[in-house]
Amino acid sequence: MGEGADALPADVESADGFASAPDAFQRLWTPHRAVYVSKGQGAHDDACPFCAAPSRPDEEALIVARGRHAFVLLNLYPYNPGHLLVCPYRHISTYDLATPDEVAEIGALTQTAMRVVREVSHAQGFNMGMNQGSVGGAGIAEHLHQHVVPRYGGDSNFFPIIAQTKAVTQLLGDVREALAAAWPAGGDQATR
Repeated sequence: MGEGADALPADVESADGFASAPDAFQRLWTPHRAVYVSKGQGAHDDACPFCAAPSRPDEEALIVARGRHAFVLLNLYPYNPGHLLVCPYRHISTYDLATPDEVAEIGALTQTAMRVVREVSHAQGFNMGMNQGSVGGAGIAEHLHQHVVPRYGGDSNFFPIIAQTKAVTQLLGDVREALAAAWPAGGDQATR
């Protein structure tokens, strides 16, 4: 990015010369959210998406890193850019069913995820947790997953409350590419 707060990356065209009727509104363009906003998350088919993801290419499945017992992927419906999920490969529904090796690797991957997101996007804080069971708020209750949600100063606004919409300003593929490139090489939890 160039100098100053208004500088654009080299591959972004400035809209300064376009026809417009100026107003006081800022625009957040989030085209990748259109299907979710118009139709909601929807039901997934009988196949568990967390079991299916590791058999697909990392770019397609939004996988950032793979370990021996668990893997890290982007949330398809992120609260903020860089919202990651850490999942065991094994299809288990609750944390108490995880083996000691799975627990250790979920923890190590979570720590690495925090470091990488902080490095790549300068997150100022994190919300983390596991919603277990549908009454516990799990969107996919059948397969355990830990949320790693980066937080940034000023990332809260009225959209989620008034419009039931969360604006996310980066494309998922771009976020996955940046995080995967920054993931440390070597070690079980760092293989891609």
